[in-house]
Amino acid sequence: MKEKEEQRLKELKEFENKLHEEYGINYICGIDEAGRGPLAGPVAVAAVIMPKDSFIEGVNDSKKISEKKREMLYEKIKEEAIAWSVILLDEKEIDELNILNATKKALTMAIKDLKVKPDRILVDALEHIDTLGIPYTSIIKGDAKVYSIACASILAKVTRDRVMQEWDKIYPQYGFAKHKGYGTAAHIKAIKENGICSIHRQTFVKNFVHKTES
Repeated sequence: MKEKEEQRLKELKEFENKLHEEYGINYICGIDEAGRGPLAGPVAVAAVIMPKDSFIEGVNDSKKISEKKREMLYEKIKEEAIAWSVILLDEKEIDELNILNATKKALTMAIKDLKVKPDRILVDALEHIDTLGIPYTSIIKGDAKVYSIACASILAKVTRDRVMQEWDKIYPQYGFAKHKGYGTAAHIKAIKENGICSIHRQTFVKNFVHKTES
């Protein structure tokens, strides 16, 4: 491992190491989501407990990693994890609950789904959440600052991207495999030409398309 990468990973693990060493906290769970902003498809929330000595080269905020590298890291994280879970809530629940509440619901479900109960939860920028009584810390841009949150961001992103690639086979006219449901110019054009399909978030599409036309 190159010296620069090793130093970056040490900084990424600094907060968790402090919790382990100074406060005696054992199982730390990182949580992050993928898919809060797209016009189509589910939101994914991942929860993961990594071993104290986990040091996977390349782990970072999933948005800063290539798709090929994310896939590789996804497998390594699952192999090393003490426990992990990814919950998907579809566009219908997002429209019914709103995206923030849907994300919070998926977060609670992801914690409940873990096979090992964490002692502390570290979450990327969410507040007022139900962590089933487990103490939590919300960290702004946590996926770029904290190792376990970065691991969770990769699990969430890869899981959701794979789902969108499957939907692309059913609805190839929208290009979901490329933009993953986000509001790109190509996606907006496809909506205007084909209308919406079953996985579009109706509340999102109405607001977004209206903004682009005004």
